[in-house]
Amino acid sequence: MGNPGEEYAATRHNAGAMVVERLAKRFGTRLRKVRFVAVNAAEARHGSDQLILATPTTFMNVCGPPIASFAKKRGVPVDRIVVCHDDIDLAFGALRIKRGGSTAGHHGLDSLVRALHSPDFSRVRIGIGRPPAGRWQNVDFLLEPFAKREREEMDVLVEDAADAVLTLVAEGLAAAQDRFNRPGSKLHNRGSSSREV
Repeated sequence: MGNPGEEYAATRHNAGAMVVERLAKRFGTRLRKVRFVAVNAAEARHGSDQLILATPTTFMNVCGPPIASFAKKRGVPVDRIVVCHDDIDLAFGALRIKRGGSTAGHHGLDSLVRALHSPDFSRVRIGIGRPPAGRWQNVDFLLEPFAKREREEMDVLVEDAADAVLTLVAEGLAAAQDRFNRPGSKLHNRGSSSREV
C-alpha cells in the first residue's frame, strides 16, 4: 500500500509500497501498469510459488477497489493476499505479521476490507511510530519523508519485511511470525524474533 507519484515515494505512508518495490528489484522484474485496472504489477517465482506483486495507482484511502478487482481478475482468493502497510501504532522499526483482524482505523485497510468483503488477508505491518507529541498532526507525519537518521534503519526494515513476505508465502504464518515479529528497537539486532502478535 502507498500513494502514487514521486512526491510520496519516500514517505512514511509508502512503507508498504517500498517492500513491494524491493521484492520486484530482487526478482529482477519491474512493476508495470495493468490495463483497465488502477494497479502496477509484476510476476515472479519464488521456489515453487508463483507471485504477483502489485501496488495500486490510486491514493491510499481508495486503494481497495483496484486491488480487489485485480485479485478477482487474476483468481487470487482473499486468504492468499499479503498486504504490506505502514502502521503508526507500532514503534519505528517494529514488524508484525498477522492474518485478519481489525484495521485500527488505517484508511487503506478500511478501503480494502470493504472492497474484498473480508478482513481475512495476511498483513505485514511496518512500524513507523507516532509523531512527537504536539509537533505534528498524524496526516502530516505520514506524508513526510523519513528523517535522515531513520533512512538506514528503514532500509533494513524494508529488507526484513520483504523476507517476511517470502517466508509467509513459502512457510506459512507461524514461521513468518516466529522469525520476523519484533518490537521497535535498534535494528542492529536483525533477525531477532518475538512471538508477540
